[in-house]
Amino acid sequence: MFLGRVIGEVWATRKVADLEGHRLLVVEALDAGDEPSAPMVTPVVAADPMGAGVGEEVLVAFGKAARVACGGDGDYALEAAVVGIVDSHELAKGGGA
Repeated sequence: MFLGRVIGEVWATRKVADLEGHRLLVVEALDAGDEPSAPMVTPVVAADPMGAGVGEEVLVAFGKAARVACGGDGDYALEAAVVGIVDSHELAKGGGA
């Protein structure tokens, strides 16, 4: 799981049936200073059952946790999902990766 910021949306008129009805967002990971993480880290496309908007900070889960969050039994064709919209957060002084 990681903390990220929504930076965009994806629209696809042709997609596998598992993704029908799922909103797709582009999320960039944030570092300990709430800045985008290293440029080498690629933004992630995540399904969004929570209704997050561009600019919001979110929690993103991967794998089976993401599939279950989207209402599946763990056998959906998706790898990442927004599982929470962050109201606020605090890191200990000097904390981070």
